Amino acid sequence: MISPRIEINLRKIAHNARTLVDLYGSNGIKVSGVTKAICGHSEIVATLINSGIKTLGDSRLGNIINMRENGIEAHFLLLRGPMLSQVEQVVQNADCSLNSEIVILRALSKFALELGLIHQVILMVELGDLREGLMPDELDKTIAKLLELKGLRLMGLGTNLACMGGIIPDENNMNQLSAIANSVEKKFRIKLEVISGGNSANYHWFMHTTDIGRVNDLRLGESIFLGCETIHRKPIPGLFTDAFQLVAEAIEVQSKPSLPFGIIGQNAAGCKPSFKDRGTIKRALLGIGQQDVMISDLTPLSKIDILSSSSDHIVVDTGKTNLKVGQEVRFNINYNALLSLMTSSYVSKLIVE
Repeated sequence: MISPRIEINLRKIAHNARTLVDLYGSNGIKVSGVTKAICGHSEIVATLINSGIKTLGDSRLGNIINMRENGIEAHFLLLRGPMLSQVEQVVQNADCSLNSEIVILRALSKFALELGLIHQVILMVELGDLREGLMPDELDKTIAKLLELKGLRLMGLGTNLACMGGIIPDENNMNQLSAIANSVEKKFRIKLEVISGGNSANYHWFMHTTDIGRVNDLRLGESIFLGCETIHRKPIPGLFTDAFQLVAEAIEVQSKPSLPFGIIGQNAAGCKPSFKDRGTIKRALLGIGQQDVMISDLTPLSKIDILSSSSDHIVVDTGKTNLKVGQEVRFNINYNALLSLMTSSYVSKLIVE
């Protein structure tokens, strides 16, 4: 079987998606499936839709275009704020986009009018994580200008937490988002359909809050695909954490010293490495490297230790596994590893049961 490869279990992904749709839906929150980590992979996306997810969100416009061309029918949400150079394509391919810049909104309006389309907009509010979003005291001014733009429809408000600054979604910031939504509706005499409260990091807030307020949408990727919340990276009860696994092949297995010998300078990554003296050990080279995956985000499923890596190799201490050339090694992966593996054209994607 070809390697390296990432094995994808659609049954486990479907179970996770259905479980989360039911969990959040029990309190009126809709799940938007985030497809960026899977690069819009058609079979995985179809699994999400069949599991009750109707909105697909992606930060890469190219993934949305590919999903449409592959016949995927869904409500497409562009998660990363549109680039000014791409606004025409955004209007053509995304039903809705997250926004925080009036200059982008004006450009979206221009092309929406030219194309005879209505583009939906969710304005992002900055609540502390310091990635995208308008500061709350700037929101009313932007909404007043947005409501004057033809070809656009203000669908709602959103926020993003626990990504850039690690700020945890909690009662305070979720209540603040609800209060802002109520204030906007009252001031402008409008109805906001979507209040998107965040992402997979919102799990603990949801499980412990007594009032979700106005929040009726969460954008979920990691909890669907890897079965965990993203504050402590702990498994969510009842979900699979191994729907994706990496498989790599041993291309050299030899006994060698654990310490390099000679004068140490910079390695290929531009670092001066250090090594632990383990004596003479049996070491294996695996045919995958930093060009393909975030090595630090791999967890071996056998009793081996990752020692080091280069652009094309992972070096492991085989321990007592008796690993041989041509044999395969399996790894569990986290979200960063999933991102890099699905993006790498050198890693095969294999659907398994």
